[in-house]
Amino acid sequence: MRKSERHQIILNEVHMHNRVLLSDLAHILNVSMDTVRRDLIELDKSDNLKKVHGGAVSNGFNIHSDQSREIYEYENKSIIARKGISLLNHGDVILISGGSTNLELAKLLPKKMELTLFTPSLPMAVELLNNASKNIEVHLIGGKLSQGSQLAIGGSSINMLSEITADICFLGTGYMDIEKGITEIDWEIAQMKKAMIKASKRLVSLTISKKLNTSNRFKICEINAVDTLITELEPDSHYLENYAKHGLTLL
Repeated sequence: MRKSERHQIILNEVHMHNRVLLSDLAHILNVSMDTVRRDLIELDKSDNLKKVHGGAVSNGFNIHSDQSREIYEYENKSIIARKGISLLNHGDVILISGGSTNLELAKLLPKKMELTLFTPSLPMAVELLNNASKNIEVHLIGGKLSQGSQLAIGGSSINMLSEITADICFLGTGYMDIEKGITEIDWEIAQMKKAMIKASKRLVSLTISKKLNTSNRFKICEINAVDTLITELEPDSHYLENYAKHGLTLL
Protein backbone atom coordinates (compact mmCIF):
# COMPACT_ATOMS: atom_id res chain seq x y z
CA MET A 1 0.00 0.00 0.00
CA ARG A 2 1.36 3.41 -0.95
CA LYS A 3 2.01 6.04 1.69
CA SER A 4 -0.67 8.33 0.23
CA GLU A 5 -3.24 5.54 0.56
CA ARG A 6 -2.21 4.87 4.17
CA HIS A 7 -2.50 8.56 4.98
CA GLN A 8 -6.02 8.74 3.53
CA ILE A 9 -7.16 5.71 5.54
CA ILE A 10 -5.63 7.18 8.70
CA LEU A 11 -7.39 10.50 8.14
CA ASN A 12 -10.71 8.77 7.48
CA GLU A 13 -10.40 6.86 10.77
CA VAL A 14 -9.40 9.97 12.73
CA HIS A 15 -12.18 12.09 11.25
CA MET A 16 -14.82 9.44 11.87
CA HIS A 17 -13.86 8.47 15.43
CA ASN A 18 -12.06 11.66 16.56
CA ARG A 19 -9.38 9.61 18.30
CA VAL A 20 -7.50 6.51 17.15
CA LEU A 21 -4.76 4.29 18.58
CA LEU A 22 -1.48 3.34 16.93
CA SER A 23 -2.21 -0.35 17.47
CA ASP A 24 -5.63 -0.12 15.80
CA LEU A 25 -4.21 1.72 12.80
CA ALA A 26 -1.40 -0.82 12.45
CA HIS A 27 -4.01 -3.59 12.40
CA ILE A 28 -6.24 -1.81 9.86
CA LEU A 29 -3.32 -1.01 7.57
CA ASN A 30 -1.49 -4.30 8.17
CA VAL A 31 1.80 -2.49 8.75
CA SER A 32 4.20 -2.09 11.69
CA MET A 33 3.65 0.32 14.58
CA ASP A 34 6.80 2.18 13.51
CA THR A 35 5.34 2.77 10.04
CA VAL A 36 2.13 4.16 11.50
CA ARG A 37 4.09 6.30 13.95
CA ARG A 38 6.06 7.86 11.06
CA ASP A 39 2.83 8.44 9.14
CA LEU A 40 1.28 10.23 12.13
CA ILE A 41 4.34 12.42 12.56
CA GLU A 42 4.09 13.46 8.90
CA LEU A 43 0.36 14.12 9.12
CA ASP A 44 0.88 16.13 12.31
CA LYS A 45 3.59 18.25 10.67
CA SER A 46 1.26 18.94 7.73
CA ASP A 47 -1.43 19.98 10.24
CA ASN A 48 -3.90 17.28 9.18
CA LEU A 49 -4.28 15.83 12.69
CA LYS A 50 -2.70 16.05 16.12
CA LYS A 51 -0.39 13.24 17.20
CA VAL A 52 -0.79 12.31 20.87
CA HIS A 53 0.72 9.61 23.05
CA GLY A 54 -0.30 6.25 21.63
CA GLY A 55 -2.24 7.58 18.66
CA ALA A 56 -3.82 10.70 17.18
CA VAL A 57 -6.85 12.98 17.50
CA SER A 58 -8.65 15.06 14.91
CA ASN A 59 -7.94 18.78 14.81
CA GLY A 60 -11.62 19.47 15.50
CA PHE A 61 -11.36 17.49 18.75
CA ASN A 62 -9.14 20.13 20.34
CA ILE A 63 -10.28 23.11 22.37
CA HIS A 64 -7.63 25.22 20.65
CA SER A 65 -8.53 24.08 17.14
CA ASP A 66 -9.16 26.47 14.29
CA GLN A 67 -12.94 26.87 14.22
CA SER A 68 -12.83 27.74 10.52
CA ARG A 69 -11.69 24.20 9.67
CA GLU A 70 -14.02 22.00 7.70
CA ILE A 71 -15.98 19.68 9.99
CA TYR A 72 -16.08 16.05 8.90
CA GLU A 73 -19.63 15.10 7.75
CA TYR A 74 -20.80 18.59 8.71
CA GLU A 75 -24.14 18.45 6.89
CA ASN A 76 -25.07 15.13 8.47
CA LYS A 77 -23.98 16.25 11.93
CA SER A 78 -26.13 19.36 11.56
CA ILE A 79 -29.14 17.22 10.69
CA ILE A 80 -28.52 15.06 13.77
CA ALA A 81 -28.12 18.12 15.98
CA ARG A 82 -31.41 19.62 14.83
CA LYS A 83 -33.18 16.35 15.57
CA GLY A 84 -31.60 16.26 19.02
CA ILE A 85 -32.79 19.78 19.84
CA SER A 86 -36.37 18.66 19.21
CA LEU A 87 -36.16 16.42 22.31
CA LEU A 88 -35.53 19.29 24.73
CA ASN A 89 -38.20 20.51 27.14
CA HIS A 90 -38.37 23.63 29.27
CA GLY A 91 -36.61 23.05 32.60
CA ASP A 92 -34.67 19.96 31.53
CA VAL A 93 -31.46 18.93 33.24
CA ILE A 94 -29.09 17.68 30.55
CA LEU A 95 -25.90 15.65 30.65
CA ILE A 96 -23.84 15.99 27.50
CA SER A 97 -20.50 14.46 26.57
CA GLY A 98 -18.02 15.80 24.05
CA GLY A 99 -17.75 14.95 20.38
CA SER A 100 -18.17 16.97 17.19
CA THR A 101 -21.85 16.08 16.72
CA ASN A 102 -22.69 17.13 20.27
CA LEU A 103 -20.80 20.38 19.68
CA GLU A 104 -23.13 21.09 16.77
CA LEU A 105 -26.10 20.48 19.08
CA ALA A 106 -24.66 22.96 21.59
CA LYS A 107 -24.65 25.67 18.92
CA LEU A 108 -28.42 25.26 18.42
CA LEU A 109 -29.63 25.48 22.03
CA PRO A 110 -32.87 27.50 22.20
CA LYS A 111 -32.09 30.87 23.78
CA LYS A 112 -35.50 31.21 25.47
CA MET A 113 -35.63 27.71 26.97
CA GLU A 114 -34.55 27.28 30.58
CA LEU A 115 -32.01 24.46 30.70
CA THR A 116 -29.37 23.19 33.10
CA LEU A 117 -26.44 21.49 31.42
CA PHE A 118 -23.68 19.38 32.95
CA THR A 119 -20.66 18.24 30.96
CA PRO A 120 -17.33 16.58 31.75
CA SER A 121 -15.93 17.81 28.42
CA LEU A 122 -13.77 20.93 28.41
CA PRO A 123 -14.40 21.77 24.72
CA MET A 124 -18.13 21.24 25.28
CA ALA A 125 -18.16 23.53 28.33
CA VAL A 126 -16.51 26.29 26.27
CA GLU A 127 -18.98 25.80 23.41
CA LEU A 128 -21.94 25.86 25.80
CA LEU A 129 -20.72 29.07 27.40
CA ASN A 130 -20.28 30.66 23.98
CA ASN A 131 -23.88 29.83 23.07
CA ALA A 132 -25.64 30.06 26.42
CA SER A 133 -28.26 32.69 27.17
CA LYS A 134 -29.26 33.95 30.62
CA ASN A 135 -31.78 31.07 30.72
CA ILE A 136 -29.11 28.38 30.44
CA GLU A 137 -26.88 27.22 33.29
CA VAL A 138 -23.63 25.44 32.45
CA HIS A 139 -21.81 23.21 34.96
CA LEU A 140 -18.41 21.65 34.29
CA ILE A 141 -17.95 18.25 35.93
CA GLY A 142 -14.39 18.38 37.22
CA GLY A 143 -11.68 15.79 37.65
CA LYS A 144 -8.51 14.58 36.03
CA LEU A 145 -8.51 15.59 32.36
CA SER A 146 -7.84 12.93 29.76
CA GLN A 147 -5.16 14.41 27.52
CA GLY A 148 -6.47 12.76 24.39
CA SER A 149 -10.19 13.54 24.80
CA GLN A 150 -10.12 16.62 27.09
CA LEU A 151 -12.78 14.85 29.16
CA ALA A 152 -12.84 14.71 32.97
CA ILE A 153 -12.27 11.19 34.25
CA GLY A 154 -11.64 9.43 37.54
CA GLY A 155 -13.30 9.12 40.94
CA SER A 156 -14.09 12.77 41.65
CA SER A 157 -16.00 13.25 38.40
CA ILE A 158 -17.88 9.97 38.81
CA ASN A 159 -18.77 10.93 42.41
CA MET A 160 -20.19 14.23 41.18
CA LEU A 161 -22.35 12.38 38.66
CA SER A 162 -23.75 10.21 41.44
CA GLU A 163 -25.44 13.35 42.83
CA ILE A 164 -27.20 14.21 39.54
CA THR A 165 -30.41 12.91 37.99
CA ALA A 166 -30.55 14.23 34.44
CA ASP A 167 -33.61 14.12 32.20
CA ILE A 168 -31.52 13.33 29.11
CA CYS A 169 -27.97 12.18 28.47
CA PHE A 170 -26.72 13.14 25.03
CA LEU A 171 -23.88 10.69 24.57
CA GLY A 172 -21.33 11.23 21.85
CA THR A 173 -20.90 7.78 20.31
CA GLY A 174 -17.75 6.65 18.56
CA TYR A 175 -18.61 2.97 18.20
CA MET A 176 -22.01 1.26 18.18
CA ASP A 177 -22.93 -2.30 17.30
CA ILE A 178 -26.03 -4.45 17.81
CA GLU A 179 -24.12 -7.26 19.50
CA LYS A 180 -21.38 -5.33 21.29
CA GLY A 181 -23.38 -2.25 22.24
CA ILE A 182 -21.66 1.11 22.68
CA THR A 183 -17.92 0.77 23.12
CA GLU A 184 -14.99 3.08 23.69
CA ILE A 185 -11.29 3.27 22.90
CA ASP A 186 -10.25 4.19 26.46
CA TRP A 187 -11.08 2.37 29.74
CA GLU A 188 -11.38 5.47 31.94
CA ILE A 189 -13.54 7.31 29.44
CA ALA A 190 -15.78 4.23 29.25
CA GLN A 191 -16.23 4.35 33.05
CA MET A 192 -17.09 8.05 32.88
CA LYS A 193 -19.71 7.47 30.19
CA LYS A 194 -21.18 4.57 32.19
CA ALA A 195 -21.62 6.96 35.12
CA MET A 196 -23.30 9.50 32.85
CA ILE A 197 -25.80 6.88 31.69
CA LYS A 198 -26.48 5.79 35.27
CA ALA A 199 -27.17 9.42 36.23
CA SER A 200 -29.78 9.90 33.49
CA LYS A 201 -33.41 8.96 32.95
CA ARG A 202 -33.01 8.75 29.19
CA LEU A 203 -30.04 7.91 26.96
CA VAL A 204 -29.87 9.53 23.55
CA SER A 205 -27.10 8.52 21.19
CA LEU A 206 -26.14 10.94 18.42
CA THR A 207 -24.01 9.42 15.69
CA ILE A 208 -23.45 9.56 11.97
CA SER A 209 -24.47 6.28 10.36
CA LYS A 210 -20.87 5.50 9.35
CA LYS A 211 -20.13 4.76 13.02
CA LEU A 212 -22.85 2.12 13.28
CA ASN A 213 -21.82 -1.53 13.25
CA THR A 214 -18.34 -0.68 14.59
CA SER A 215 -16.82 -1.57 17.95
CA ASN A 216 -13.73 -1.13 20.08
CA ARG A 217 -12.18 -2.51 23.26
CA PHE A 218 -14.22 -1.34 26.23
CA LYS A 219 -17.98 -1.70 26.65
CA ILE A 220 -20.05 1.22 27.91
CA CYS A 221 -23.51 -0.34 27.67
CA GLU A 222 -25.64 -2.88 25.83
CA ILE A 223 -27.54 -1.67 22.79
CA ASN A 224 -30.90 -1.87 24.58
CA ALA A 225 -29.72 0.70 27.14
CA VAL A 226 -30.14 3.33 24.40
CA ASP A 227 -33.60 4.90 24.41
CA THR A 228 -33.22 7.01 21.26
CA LEU A 229 -30.79 6.70 18.36
CA ILE A 230 -30.38 9.79 16.21
CA THR A 231 -28.62 9.59 12.86
CA GLU A 232 -28.81 11.62 9.66
CA LEU A 233 -30.91 8.85 8.09
CA GLU A 234 -34.68 8.67 7.96
CA PRO A 235 -36.07 6.50 10.81
CA ASP A 236 -37.47 3.97 8.34
CA SER A 237 -34.12 3.49 6.61
CA HIS A 238 -33.35 -0.16 5.89
CA TYR A 239 -29.89 0.43 7.39
CA LEU A 240 -31.48 1.05 10.82
CA GLU A 241 -33.88 -1.89 10.73
CA ASN A 242 -31.98 -4.05 13.25
CA TYR A 243 -31.74 -1.17 15.73
CA ALA A 244 -35.51 -0.71 15.60
CA LYS A 245 -35.95 -4.45 16.20
CA HIS A 246 -33.95 -4.10 19.41
CA GLY A 247 -36.39 -1.52 20.75
CA LEU A 248 -34.54 1.72 20.04
CA THR A 249 -36.61 4.75 19.15
CA LEU A 250 -35.21 6.13 15.89
CA LEU A 251 -35.18 9.81 15.06
